[in-house]
Amino acid sequence: MNPINKVSQVRISSPLLSGLLYSLLMMALGTVIVSLLLVWTGVQESSLPTYGKMIHGLSVFVGGWVSGKRAGSRGWYHGGILGALYAIVLGIVGFLAYDNGLSLASLALLGGAFASGALGGMLGVNSRK
Repeated sequence: MNPINKVSQVRISSPLLSGLLYSLLMMALGTVIVSLLLVWTGVQESSLPTYGKMIHGLSVFVGGWVSGKRAGSRGWYHGGILGALYAIVLGIVGFLAYDNGLSLASLALLGGAFASGALGGMLGVNSRK
């Protein structure tokens, strides 16, 4: 038998899809961390909206960073589009799962996600060697 010398790696070529994947993974990780904080510490449930906004902002920032780094140029554009796509995905999930409609809060999430993603994308482009 011959050993396998080279294993092919899966790499998403689209900067937007890879950034969105990183954003969703960061959101899941942040949610687990906040859940563990609620269980093991004295953190009150009344602070969950603040933690939720921080998780979304950080997730979109990291996704924008990855998207900008993979794109190599126009980081604000790729990060901003990623933030808008992230907010749209959350809006669709909220509509389908919780029957939430379009509101001022969802538009604020869209604007904040766009800004956070654009900032991450600009820093991601400039972090390339």
